[in-house]
Amino acid sequence: MKRMQRRIRPAIAGLFVTTAALAALQEPHAAPAARVHTVRVPDGGIQPQALVDGRGVLHLLYFSGEPRAGDLFYVRSTDFGATFSTPVKVNSQSGSAIATGTIRGGHFAIGRGGRVHVAWNGSDTAAPRASGAGLEKYQTAPFLYTRSNAEGTAFEAQRNLVQRTHSIDGGGAIAADAAGRVYAVWHAGLVGGSADEEQRRVWISRSDNDGATFTTEQPVSNASTGVCGCCGLQAIAHPKYGLWLLYRSATQKTHRDVYVLGSTDGGRTFAESRVHRWDLNACPMTSMALAGEDRLLGAWETAGQVYFGALDTSSARIPSPITAPNETGGRKHPRVAVAPNGDTLLLWTEGMGWAKGGSLAWQAFDAKDKPLADRGAAPGVPVWSFGAVVAKPNGEFVILY
Repeated sequence: MKRMQRRIRPAIAGLFVTTAALAALQEPHAAPAARVHTVRVPDGGIQPQALVDGRGVLHLLYFSGEPRAGDLFYVRSTDFGATFSTPVKVNSQSGSAIATGTIRGGHFAIGRGGRVHVAWNGSDTAAPRASGAGLEKYQTAPFLYTRSNAEGTAFEAQRNLVQRTHSIDGGGAIAADAAGRVYAVWHAGLVGGSADEEQRRVWISRSDNDGATFTTEQPVSNASTGVCGCCGLQAIAHPKYGLWLLYRSATQKTHRDVYVLGSTDGGRTFAESRVHRWDLNACPMTSMALAGEDRLLGAWETAGQVYFGALDTSSARIPSPITAPNETGGRKHPRVAVAPNGDTLLLWTEGMGWAKGGSLAWQAFDAKDKPLADRGAAPGVPVWSFGAVVAKPNGEFVILY
């Protein structure tokens, strides 16, 4: 697996601040503050991914072990993190998951019947490796998938979904819906072609039978944009708005812009638009987030600052990005959650770097994206990690880290 370590130069071009973003920089207005609770991940785990199902059960995926060759674990909580179920190991081959670089760890989704679907970049020793279609010569790490039984008490043997792409690097994603559709997404080069950032594309492999089988991966991003090699991407299958993706481009290796992709036909065709410009001749190793019910929100980093915004699903755009207040210049890994009353919590890390831990910070916003009085910070984010946030039915938020 290729690891990219480059100094990030503060070259920024085309960075814009909207009227809504300027409003978010103002002092918080006197709206009721959301209550925020912090919870540590069980067993010292890192890279938490959290979801809440329709019954109010918290589902948590996390990484544990050697960063270059560790394991993924899954737990549930019926009391929003006060207690957790016994951890269930997700990967069937020990040491086949990776946390190094923060970007390439596990992602999960909850599909039909409560089945849990998990995907992750395989470690250098992970199996099965791809074969056929000329893939043997590349010897690159696999993109792995597994699914649970309906009870979430066990996971199937892991599978490699790669059939015609190579040189997977930055993290992929997984999305699922209540109709039994599952979407695995990653970025890579096409067999026979280059994996150079300008040649990389976002690929999707679909399942219409709850993950029993998947199609051969197909490209969905524009061939002209490229994909930032060691940046993550994100996906969500929304019951009302369809399938949505966020990714970072690498056009001419300097245009590290955030793009949104939206599909209303089950991931077969996509509308695409640029969300936020960032000119940088390096890979910033960023991650992104998508969440929401009545409103679908995306969150991302640009030039050391974090943003979120509501998707205009009719035009595949995020027209009014909102910035986190009090810019520090070292913000990464934004996450977002939306409460039933419309309040939003934006969560991010500060001070993180290669093999370096940091801290968490957060800011609450009301349903009109005005900052609330509730903001906070917490130290002790481990190396290669970040936070996760979910909303409770009563409008409170739970942060896991």
